[in-house]
Amino acid sequence: MTAFAVTSPIDGAVIGQYHADTLASIANKRQQAQQAAEHWQALTVRQRLKRLAPIKSWLLENLDPLVDVLVTCTGKVPCEALLGEIYPCLDLLAYYQRHAAAQLAPRGVATSPFAFPDAAAHIERRPFGVVAVITPWNYPWQLTLTPVLTALIAGNAVMFKVSEHSVPVGDWLQKLFSQLALPDHLVQQVIGDAEAGMGLVDARPDLVFFTGGIAAGRAVMQRAAQYPVPVLLELGGKDPMLVFADADLERASAAALYGAFSNSGQICVSIERCLVEQSCYQDFVIRLCEGVAGLSVGHTPPGELGAITIAKQLAIIEAHYQDAVAKGASVSGPLLRRGNYVQPVVLWNVRPDMRILREESFGPLLAVLPFADENDAIASANATEYGLNASIWSRDLARAQRVAGRLQTGNWVINDVIKNIGHPGLPFGGVKNSGFGRYHGAEGLRSFTCAVSGLTSSGVHPQEPNWFPYGERRYAELKGYLDTVHGSGPWWQRIRRNQLALMAFRRYARFDGRQRWRNICLKLPWIKSE
Repeated sequence: MTAFAVTSPIDGAVIGQYHADTLASIANKRQQAQQAAEHWQALTVRQRLKRLAPIKSWLLENLDPLVDVLVTCTGKVPCEALLGEIYPCLDLLAYYQRHAAAQLAPRGVATSPFAFPDAAAHIERRPFGVVAVITPWNYPWQLTLTPVLTALIAGNAVMFKVSEHSVPVGDWLQKLFSQLALPDHLVQQVIGDAEAGMGLVDARPDLVFFTGGIAAGRAVMQRAAQYPVPVLLELGGKDPMLVFADADLERASAAALYGAFSNSGQICVSIERCLVEQSCYQDFVIRLCEGVAGLSVGHTPPGELGAITIAKQLAIIEAHYQDAVAKGASVSGPLLRRGNYVQPVVLWNVRPDMRILREESFGPLLAVLPFADENDAIASANATEYGLNASIWSRDLARAQRVAGRLQTGNWVINDVIKNIGHPGLPFGGVKNSGFGRYHGAEGLRSFTCAVSGLTSSGVHPQEPNWFPYGERRYAELKGYLDTVHGSGPWWQRIRRNQLALMAFRRYARFDGRQRWRNICLKLPWIKSE
């Protein structure tokens, strides 16, 4: 890819002409990023946060034009752009403004007084250096700005590549960061398709954060392994919603419609499998069919569902629908398509061999199937190669939490859908083929740093207890020490049977009067002080 055009899924209009980055230009940006990282990581966390703080006011001042760009590039409706793209970024920035300094602060670690006499241990978090952020087309603002912000707060420079379908959004991200008092080249955009993404990995950043489909995630991981470069992967999902008969069915059915069809189902945590207890299954299907008939699609006037963003996804949606119908599934209606707009469909009487239950549809299709009891629900929910998010519905919260504890998923929510992934303090990521690594929360912030361990000895002793000379006597003393610390029986018995060994280590037990073992030993009548 050299020159290419970006078109809107709404009407096909060209909204930008671009030239893809070459391998040489990516390598040059990598070198510039390294220099910027050295200046940026020298600042404290609070100093970095102060430099990034104006993002909040910039976003609020530019809401309407930014929403317009997002609607034009992705085809989503304005409310979805506002709630799904911009609001989570504001929340995340506010959360890290309050907590990031403490979450990245060095912390002390307890040490054994005999093994590490007069020594203090601690762990500090250091930035990787240059982080590559590669993101998809469904939420190009939020899924890019969130990891970019997190990486910056952690002290890294960032090279980001949005989807080739979303480059105008990337331009707005670059515009945002140009307004801040940051080192030159601290945040840089790489433009292009998958080839440019692989070129970015080949530039050997210090960490790759990738969000996208499982096939592309595997390719990124395989490419990064050549160097090796560590990767964080946030991949797809086939998320289940488990509805028990005692749930508030009116609320649950409304949630299912939102969870399945928000952004026309183009969300990694969309509800794609709705599992309903047998006793309320028929009633729930009727509720869903009535509800889906009332959903509006389009932008004139704005409805609940926008356009499908890329043509390739339209083919997958149609293939899943046709496969299910051919194998006997019942449907709420035909798969009506107007341009890139698709009418949402509920499907039931589905079977495990249907693609709609095995593969990620990433579109406005919702499969509904019954379960007999709690164990059956859990087995059905876990019968997938994915494990990203799950929703459990019941008035019995103890049961819902018990079920959540048995689901093979990285995240879960009870009596709600999707919203849990927007909580800035909860780490987000998947298990199984939904990827690994986390972002959001303390764990997510630390994911963009490496742990560096340090041990400081006072150096007051002429020797350490593990130093030479060795010999039979030292072997016996070390055995006694191991038995004292890790052996069986009460502590006083262990000390008594190893008193000779402890005498050999007594010289190291000087901790300004705070050493418990030394005080104990000196008080025991059978161990005399020097």
